[in-house]
Amino acid sequence: MTTAYHADSSDLDDKEVLTWDRFGDACRDLARSVVESGFEPEILIAVARGGLLPGGGLSYALGVKLTDAINVEFYTDVHETLPDPVLLAPLLDTESIRGRRLLVVDDVADSGRTLALVLDLLREHGAECRSAVLYAKPKSQVRPDFVWKETDQWIVFPWSAEPPVSVEG
Repeated sequence: MTTAYHADSSDLDDKEVLTWDRFGDACRDLARSVVESGFEPEILIAVARGGLLPGGGLSYALGVKLTDAINVEFYTDVHETLPDPVLLAPLLDTESIRGRRLLVVDDVADSGRTLALVLDLLREHGAECRSAVLYAKPKSQVRPDFVWKETDQWIVFPWSAEPPVSVEG
């Protein structure tokens, strides 16, 4: 088994902390924004890993049953990234999205490079795409269509606040 990194932000004083309670509210608020815009997604695509839980929350809040995920790796630690975002296997079934309305969901649009990669890829395969994130950073090169909150701080999400469970601890 390959263990993914855990970004330890315990030494950061200036950070945004999202709790599980606020996460539920954030998903409902974000869903309300999508509905009020008039956009009716047929398929929800979560950007794994960070977008998996927000994607699930939005899937239920919007009543969108068709969901999938696309795997992208970019962050390697707090404020550290790979040179470019990288698509990881298994890859999304791109044949089934042609001509469909997609909502791409991620946890944060930080640099925006991951979101740009995913949106460009899906649009190249003939999908109409909109994007939703819990957080957007002012420096993001992509302005998501739907944003719950803007911040320039490091964000601690409830699902990644603790390191992975191990035999040692």
